[in-house]
Amino acid sequence: MSKLTANLLLLFAAALWGFGNVAQKTVLDHLDALSAVGLRCLIGGLLVLPFVLTERRVPAGAGHFSSLVRVVALFAVSLVLQQLCYLGATVTNASFLISTATVITPLAAWLLTGERPTAGLILAAGSTVIGCLLLSGGIAGFSGGDLTAILSAGCYALWTVELGRHMQAHARPLTAAAAQFLGLAAFALPLGAVHGNLSFTAASEAAPELLVLGVFSTALAFGILIAALRFTSASHAAVIVSAESVFGAMAAAIFLGERSSAVGALGAAIILGSILSVAMSNRMPMARLPLRTDPSALDAFGAAPGGWGTPATANPGHEEAFHDPSR
Repeated sequence: MSKLTANLLLLFAAALWGFGNVAQKTVLDHLDALSAVGLRCLIGGLLVLPFVLTERRVPAGAGHFSSLVRVVALFAVSLVLQQLCYLGATVTNASFLISTATVITPLAAWLLTGERPTAGLILAAGSTVIGCLLLSGGIAGFSGGDLTAILSAGCYALWTVELGRHMQAHARPLTAAAAQFLGLAAFALPLGAVHGNLSFTAASEAAPELLVLGVFSTALAFGILIAALRFTSASHAAVIVSAESVFGAMAAAIFLGERSSAVGALGAAIILGSILSVAMSNRMPMARLPLRTDPSALDAFGAAPGGWGTPATANPGHEEAFHDPSR
């Protein structure tokens, strides 16, 4: 898969998350936050689980289990906090605040992996946050839901960096996806049953939202992100998926009646311009860890066409994208 293809797929994932934000808000009319996130991850995990067998020939490698545990733990905290933030934040504000992961991720990648961002990436990340602020109309009356969204953004940044490091070192994207989804479901559902309102009746009433969240916002969107992180950096991915704020505002306007001003439209244009500058760029920080080059490895969703299962460094035409001369 080329870096451009990976970036376009990330943009598609951002659209799935953005429109799924409406379902994250309305599902709370029927279920508590822990039950909702547990059921969506159970659906996503069961959808991915049958495909895990396609990766059985890929050797796990040293440190695979401990790395996977860190990824699963960060994913669980991030997603639970995101669901909780919708109890006290609007869809538009939550979309903006979670998109602050755009600037947190390059910093986290620099501190944790030594992946220094390029000047263009720093500029794009900063302008993206400005665009998100304009899109949301500012943050008036900072609430507990807003604070929870920022905490979620920080955890998402750490998760993105750790997941990128895991994928570069160990591959197995379907295994990672299934472990994250089912691990979170195993944690959240018992708590929802004891402390929430988890029941067959409540789950049935929330079925439309759960299907949207489980199939599109979880299995498909996170599956795309996990696979794409083998072919683009965590910092690039964070900028591109910040388009979620634009799609979230669009969905909120269409389905919930939330409206954006002319200033908000300007913010959306700034975000899209920043994202396109990153998506079309050929410069990317060099990964600290080598990509797995096992020819038997299959990437997400089986052996898809177009080089999906071939590590990017196997293609000489794209090798220079992983070697930034500014380092």
